[in-house]
Amino acid sequence: MYSTDPEFKFENSPGQEESTLAPGIQKLSVRLDTKQRAGKSVSLVEGFIGTSGDLESLGKALKGFCGTGGAVKEGLIIIQGDQRDKLLQWLLKNGYSKTRKY
Repeated sequence: MYSTDPEFKFENSPGQEESTLAPGIQKLSVRLDTKQRAGKSVSLVEGFIGTSGDLESLGKALKGFCGTGGAVKEGLIIIQGDQRDKLLQWLLKNGYSKTRKY
């Protein structure tokens, strides 16, 4: 991002990560996406607030539970295929109570 304002400051300066919220407070949403993926579907888990390390470990746990591949990019957990029911089941079992499925 570029700004001509000399007083401009980024809100999230590098090196300052948010602390991870407790699972019961997280407001996660699970949805299916096929855009720009050559017709293949992926399940997205979004809305996680916390450190990138905790996001990576959550993504790894979800991939292992579903038995599929995936990735963690730009604050999203991407799981291959339509795994919405499995993801929702795992999240609710592990204390993520405010989870929505789309």
